[in-house]
Amino acid sequence: MTVKRRDFIKTAAMGAAASAAIAAPAIAQSSPEIRWRLTSSFPKSLDTIYGAAEVFAKAVSEATDGKFQVQCFAGGEIVPALQALDAVQNNTVEACHTCMYYYWGKDPTFAFGTAVPFGLNARQMNAWFYHGGGNQMIDEFLGDYGAVGFPAGNTGTQMGGWFRKEIKTPKDFDGLKMRIGGFAGLVLQKLGTVPQLIAGGDIYPSLEKGTIDAAEWVGPYDDEKLGFNKVAPVYHFPGWWEGGAALHLLISKQKFAELPKHYQSIVRSAAALANGDAQAKYDAQNPAALKRLVAAGTQLRPFSQEVMEACYKAALEVYAEQSAKNPKFKKMHDAYMAFRNDQYLWWQVAEYNYDNFMIRQRAKG
Repeated sequence: MTVKRRDFIKTAAMGAAASAAIAAPAIAQSSPEIRWRLTSSFPKSLDTIYGAAEVFAKAVSEATDGKFQVQCFAGGEIVPALQALDAVQNNTVEACHTCMYYYWGKDPTFAFGTAVPFGLNARQMNAWFYHGGGNQMIDEFLGDYGAVGFPAGNTGTQMGGWFRKEIKTPKDFDGLKMRIGGFAGLVLQKLGTVPQLIAGGDIYPSLEKGTIDAAEWVGPYDDEKLGFNKVAPVYHFPGWWEGGAALHLLISKQKFAELPKHYQSIVRSAAALANGDAQAKYDAQNPAALKRLVAAGTQLRPFSQEVMEACYKAALEVYAEQSAKNPKFKKMHDAYMAFRNDQYLWWQVAEYNYDNFMIRQRAKG
């Protein structure tokens, strides 16, 4: 090997080493190691609704080669289940996975982030979030609470809940003590119900002890896991207050802004993955669970037309009352309901007629 050739190789090697020394810190700085804690509003026993947070965390970790880790905690492990947003606000945790309507006591406008009575179904809800201005309105509202939000799950249309006695007329709601989430309690109050917001893990003992007379949660798969059929025989449907209940990943606005841009993009993508996965899992698991519940003696009962119409009338009254005194609520309500009306204009054409035909064919065997 000639001297010139040796000098060339030596110079090239030194140049490569220098480049690596310069590049490595830049790469490290752009993909920092980050550890977040996420508190859920749900128990670990529910692999659907709690599991959505785990799907999110796993996706974030895999997309960053493990450099961005999100540790999930069940409701009650760090803070009570219904104080998840408060934990984000006071920097106890960086993020939470919850239902926004749990915080309607702070402002009823929170309800639009999850579900409102006689609102959008699950697909329509996603359409509103992603392409109807919903996400922008939600984030504008959440700004006052120091948070940003990302849809991260949907249950689909929920069941109407578990009752000790069948609801045959609107009068049967009078005096009924019912666990019901969010804004819908205001509607049922107009029919005489005494609404109570109780975390998922505490519903069964409340029903068993008779502290409450009825309870709604989600649907067959989750409700079976929580054992509600053992303490209340009548299972009503549909849950008109949750036509498509959305879950949200709520993150500290400051902590999200501090993330590198590509980490922010990963968070958005991981939340969207969790959003679709949770709904698909419910749709896959609910049919078999419903069959098991009915086989075990559950009395499946639809709400009558009279009951549905009375509840719809009560809902309109509540919307008018809240809109008259809360400008934020009115702004969200007007945009949301305009979107809903257009959605059902479309839904009645193709979706409804196709599903209606297929349901009749199934009934024929």
